[in-house]
Amino acid sequence: MTRAPGIDLLRALAIAAVMLYHISSHGIPMPAFVEHGWMGVDLFFVLSGYLIGWQLLRAYAHGEAPHWRRFMLSRALRILPAYYAVLVLYVLPPSPEGGTLQPLWKYLTFTLNFFSDWRQGAAYSHAWSLCVEEHFYLLFPVAAWLLARRLNARRAIVLAVSLIGGGMLLRGWLWQAQVAPHLADDAGGAMRNFIGLIYNPTYARLDGLLMGVNLAACRAFRPAWWDALLGHGRALLATGAIALAASTQIPLMSATGAVVLFPLVALGCTMLLAGAISPATWIGRQALPGVRTVAILAFSLYLIHKQIYAWLDTLLPDLGRQAPMLALVIYMAASLAAAALLYLAIERPGLRLRRQLTGH
Repeated sequence: MTRAPGIDLLRALAIAAVMLYHISSHGIPMPAFVEHGWMGVDLFFVLSGYLIGWQLLRAYAHGEAPHWRRFMLSRALRILPAYYAVLVLYVLPPSPEGGTLQPLWKYLTFTLNFFSDWRQGAAYSHAWSLCVEEHFYLLFPVAAWLLARRLNARRAIVLAVSLIGGGMLLRGWLWQAQVAPHLADDAGGAMRNFIGLIYNPTYARLDGLLMGVNLAACRAFRPAWWDALLGHGRALLATGAIALAASTQIPLMSATGAVVLFPLVALGCTMLLAGAISPATWIGRQALPGVRTVAILAFSLYLIHKQIYAWLDTLLPDLGRQAPMLALVIYMAASLAAAALLYLAIERPGLRLRRQLTGH
């Protein structure tokens, strides 16, 4: 299968941003911009929305119906083996990552991102984003089946704007009702409610997935629009970079952040994606050394890196303070090695089985 170098680059940048964001809480000093590394998850959402959207919507664009059983089996074999393998590492003692696991059924059913208390169960907490992805895999095919044959371009745009606007209104109401009242005298409660009700739940994090799907819909149903869009690849990259730069000026933990930050970040990531796909841009044509490998390992890296960090904290407790650059290299190299092992032992056999059973 031919890989798109621009998509590989964005996937590699997304996992690098997330890993640096998490490493900053392990005693390794990092530049100020790393605090915005949470946006890497939103870039993953946009990539998923586009790639899954294109996979399903192109069938409808040709007057066909997607093969639902094959799609669901493909997603299961892509996600579940490595995800559950890492869950076993957390369940089997000793697991060094801070806190304890949430109730196991939340991980097994992908409901971790609803009503969680991270102060008591911080281990494997980054799995919340996989819950959002799984809900998308389950719900989007149904939505596509219901809507694909009945929507024209105008209605699709109205629906997308309505969903994004509805998400902004919902987050604004949740901020005022559940977060703002705690800011003055209960900062911990305010943060817990923000994460549990605004940052993690699927209903509040549809912006990136939706914008990625819209990009795929443009490609599938309006190929002339798509070609015209990709003809402006450099402008798209510049616009995306400006949107993300503007996003860094909005505090995440704020009323403005709750309402407008997620759609702004999603818009910036979507512009970057369109620019990275465009053959009019260098990154859309040229594969950079090492990027493909990091992109292939991105899922395993996302799953395993926080546990590797925690193990290294135990083995080398003062390294981050004494030699931060060396610590950064060791933490990253160890994470890459662990991800490669997870990929070779679990993820790649699952992908091989997927090809055998689905042909994809």
